[in-house]
Amino acid sequence: MLEESQARQRILDQADSGPVIWVPLELGLDQVLAQDIVGLVDSPPFDNSSMDGYAVKAADATSGSVLVVAEATQAAGLDRELELSSGEAIRIFTGAPVPAGADSVIMQEDVVREGGKITITHGVFEGENIRRRGGDVCAGQRLLDAGSVVTPTRIGLLASQGIPEIPVHSRPLVQIVTTGDELVEPGAPLLPGEIYNSNAPLLHSAVTKVGGVAATSHAADEMDKLREVLGHALSTAEVVVIAGGVSVGERDFVKEVLTDLGVSTDFWRVQVKPGKPFLFGRHEDGTMVFGLPGNPVSAFVTFLLFVKPVIQRLLGKPVQGVDSGQVFAVAKEAIHNRGDRPHYLRGILKGNEVQLSGTQQSHAIFGLSKANCLVRLEPEQEVAAGEQVMVLPI
Repeated sequence: MLEESQARQRILDQADSGPVIWVPLELGLDQVLAQDIVGLVDSPPFDNSSMDGYAVKAADATSGSVLVVAEATQAAGLDRELELSSGEAIRIFTGAPVPAGADSVIMQEDVVREGGKITITHGVFEGENIRRRGGDVCAGQRLLDAGSVVTPTRIGLLASQGIPEIPVHSRPLVQIVTTGDELVEPGAPLLPGEIYNSNAPLLHSAVTKVGGVAATSHAADEMDKLREVLGHALSTAEVVVIAGGVSVGERDFVKEVLTDLGVSTDFWRVQVKPGKPFLFGRHEDGTMVFGLPGNPVSAFVTFLLFVKPVIQRLLGKPVQGVDSGQVFAVAKEAIHNRGDRPHYLRGILKGNEVQLSGTQQSHAIFGLSKANCLVRLEPEQEVAAGEQVMVLPI
């Protein structure tokens, strides 16, 4: 039985970033850049006014000076290629190209206009109220590094450079297969002995939150049906996640069917609680296969510990797993682990304090729904109220 961090590293060693595709800029939100992006044009692309006012020579525009206003006006848009003469001012508006010969723009609030002349009430210095060409971005400047997450503001930056498409790592398709004769889809009536299938929507949303593309299917506890559903999943996805059927019960057929379908099991069982019956393997075409326990809490915890880091790696994101994302908090109550495996308990983290979120059994999804972190205890570790304990935000 593998130790937890060894199992995670063994999986990650077999995961590489997905293929690079180019997507329209508006579809790139929250995706990860696969290549560096450099500027294509200077920004601003020309010297322009940052104010409504008058283009002038600073030496002419001292307090009390009177300047003649030229007949031509420069608005934002097409450059009229105006040229300023000494003793003259040209009416200009925000964003407009600065006329040749002008070295500053005086705000309209700092002049008094009478007819075709203005009187300067407050002088300007050279360069005032002018946004210089390339003052924000220069052509050829690195804008974003590979591995950067695309945010709305970064989309705005790239659009300002005229970039219509960006290179990202393809989002992996993750096929989620739930198993069990007792499972019924939400909305259907329950017969005695049946329960609703919570794993499918739970794992679907978890995959989506990480950035993958999720699809779900269900297989009854029959060899032929399981073979059909898993065969389809293996033929269509980069990652297959199976919830249930990987234990040692008489009707746990997953391992046998996976072998028949060409999946080589790398390891089965991990030294962690909840989630000991956990399977990882590879199909002969390279598809990664994860077998999670069927109880919802166990399925979710093992997803966070072992599947989420793989999806992050495929997307080119930094892996934020247990080994890098943990923090320490002060326990509000005594917490203990009397077992021989690391135990991830569900907790509520508020500020720097943490308490358990209720019943900690592996079927107790209500307590899981209230949790915003996992509390990690080492084997036989006891934590008294007021002591620090490791937590993993979720």
